Amino acid sequence: MKLRGPFLFILATLLIDAIGVGIVFPIMPDLMDRVGAKSTAEGALWGGIMMSAYAAAMFLFGPVIGSLSDAYGRRPVLIFALVTLTIDYIIMALAQTYWVLLLGRILAGMAGATYITATAYIADIAKPEDRSAAFGMIGAAFGIGFVMGPALGGLASGIHITAPFWIAAVLSGANVIFGFFILPESLKPENRRPFGRRDLNPFGSIIRAFAIVGLAVPLVCLFVFEFANMTYVTLWAFWGREVFGWDGFTIGLTLSAYGILIAAVQAGLLPSLTARLGDFPTLMLALAASITAFIGFGFTGAVWAVVIFLPISALSDMAPPLMTAYAANRVGEDMQGLVQGVIAALSSVAAVVSPLLLTGVFEAATDGEGVYFPGAPFLLAGVMVVAIVPLVWRLRGR
Repeated sequence: MKLRGPFLFILATLLIDAIGVGIVFPIMPDLMDRVGAKSTAEGALWGGIMMSAYAAAMFLFGPVIGSLSDAYGRRPVLIFALVTLTIDYIIMALAQTYWVLLLGRILAGMAGATYITATAYIADIAKPEDRSAAFGMIGAAFGIGFVMGPALGGLASGIHITAPFWIAAVLSGANVIFGFFILPESLKPENRRPFGRRDLNPFGSIIRAFAIVGLAVPLVCLFVFEFANMTYVTLWAFWGREVFGWDGFTIGLTLSAYGILIAAVQAGLLPSLTARLGDFPTLMLALAASITAFIGFGFTGAVWAVVIFLPISALSDMAPPLMTAYAANRVGEDMQGLVQGVIAALSSVAAVVSPLLLTGVFEAATDGEGVYFPGAPFLLAGVMVVAIVPLVWRLRGR
């Protein structure tokens, strides 16, 4: 797929949004300290609750947002989501208590439609055979954003703990203006469908999606993989502080390095591999890389091992766009928003449960009362990925 016109617009929008998201990650441990956490383990647990609250709101509203974009177009839904995110960053910057932070995350989750609408947008303008590479470019945009975001967040936190939130608010506001004046509508009127009462029920939307022939397997695989992959988002900062004593700046640098690797893999390696090997062999390679990286991070206590396993972990990020392409190619143009909304809702369910489980495992493994094993959540995630390999095998030849 050629990088021109609307495709570049949507990638630029996601890039700016990813910077705003990634800028917050390095300061999460310090932020939890600011609102009263008494230890790294307690801060990790509080941070996990915040992520779960965001994901729960996303689950309830994700399919609704996707269906709204099927009915009224991608552009207005995307603009609304970006406005809400700008407001959320301002709330986070002004918050003095944990409960205000939690409220801000719930608000962001209610309108967290950026990724949902963007993937539906890409599905509108990409040919079916190009969708895996196109969805990979979305991951590349986020990867580049995470290069800039965490590094900027780590540097800005040296000025003040709230500085990254203000920067994120400015970037998100600029993103609103960019989208309002430049981003065109992608969904043609003839490809839209009516928005009905049943679209308000996230459970009904998920059931409808699973009833579509051939869609259940990629949806289940995406759910489990996203559940396992939440280990990085939830625990990287806390794990880095616990195992290596990293500060916000160092955590930001490692996340930036990871972002560079993801961008290189998804923008360069993924299209090349799918063209030469096909989608299924590339997907199996990604799962093998995921399992290897989880085992590596689970047992490592040396920085040099992190340097080795980060590139392997980046290879695993080829799996979500490939699975998303399998799902998108099962439905027509008038159902892309619904399917992407259901994918986001399932990811949100994973993001509700996964942080609570993983931070609980991390706390139990580092509280000093039992066996000290901070890498335990990574090994648990690796077992989950192993479990979906037989299901993924059923996609062979499709």
